[in-house]
Amino acid sequence: MKISIIGAGNVGSLTAMRLAQEGVGEIVLIDIAKGLAQGKCLDLDDGRSILKCDYCIEGSSDLDKIKDSDIVVITAGLARKPGMSREELLNKNAQIIKEISLNIKRLCPQAVVIVVTNPLDLMTYLVLKTTGFKPSKVFGMGVSLDGARFANLIAKELNIPVADIEATVIASHGEGMLPLPRFTTVKGVRLNEFLDDKKIEFLVERTFKRGLEILTLLGSGSAYFAPSAAAAALVKAVAKNEKRVIGICVYLNGEYGLNDVCIGVPCCLGKDGIEKIIELDLNKEEKDKLNKSADTIRELIRQLPLFCQPVSA
Repeated sequence: MKISIIGAGNVGSLTAMRLAQEGVGEIVLIDIAKGLAQGKCLDLDDGRSILKCDYCIEGSSDLDKIKDSDIVVITAGLARKPGMSREELLNKNAQIIKEISLNIKRLCPQAVVIVVTNPLDLMTYLVLKTTGFKPSKVFGMGVSLDGARFANLIAKELNIPVADIEATVIASHGEGMLPLPRFTTVKGVRLNEFLDDKKIEFLVERTFKRGLEILTLLGSGSAYFAPSAAAAALVKAVAKNEKRVIGICVYLNGEYGLNDVCIGVPCCLGKDGIEKIIELDLNKEEKDKLNKSADTIRELIRQLPLFCQPVSA
C-alpha cells in the first residue's frame, strides 16, 4: 500500500514516522520546500537499524511522486499563530489546498484523502468539491483530535487509564466543537455516573480551550504530537480495514438533517474510506448546537475559491 503525506512540517513528518515504524505501507513525504522532505526522510531512514524496523520511506519536493497512492494525507498549509483563529487561516490555506486537490485528482483518482490542514472543516469541503471524489473517499481529522483531548482530561480528572474512556465530540473542529458527555463513557458507563454536572462542564470548557492553550504556551506553531497520532490512526483504520468507529469531518447529505456541509460526526472507517455515518440520537439542545456550528461553516464556505465540481453520489 502506498501512503503519501503532503506537507513535511511537524505534523506531516511525525505522521510519516508513526506510519513507517508501524509498517503500514510504503510512505512518501512531500513538501515544496526544497530539501525539507528529503532531509527528514533520510534522518528517519537512519533510524531503521536502531529500531530494528525495515520500513520504506521516501522524501521529495516533486508532487508527481504521489502518483497511484492508495491514501493521501494533506497536512500542507500555514500553521495557526497566537491570536489567530482557525477561520482566519481560510484565505491563506484555501489556494494551497485547491492546487493540491487538483493534483490528487490528476495523479491518484482512486485514493482515500484525509485532510488535516486548518481550518479543517472548510478545507475538507474544498478538497471534496475540487476533486469531485465520492464523499466516502474524502474526510478530515477534526473531532477525532478533540475527542482525544476530552478523553485525556477526563482520565486525568478521574486518575484512571485513558484507554478506559470513550469520549464523543461532534460538530466543527475548533471553537464550534460540541463535546457530548451523554455519549461519553468510562468502562462503558456514562460519564455522569462518575462526575457531577459542574465538573463535566469544567472539563468541556478545558477541551474547548486545549488547542489555544497549547498554541499560547508554544508561542510559535501549534500542536503536532497529538494531531499526528490522530492522523496516523485514521490512516491505519483505512489501511488495515479496521471497521473502527471514530469522529471525523465528513460530508453530510441529509444525515442529522444537514445538507452540503462537512462537519464532525462519528463514522465507521474501513478499506474504502467511510463505510457508514453513525447518527446519534441527539436531544434538542445538542441538535441546536450542531446546527449552529453547521451554519457557521456554511457562512465561511461562501468565501472558498471553489473549483466547481459536483459531488459524486
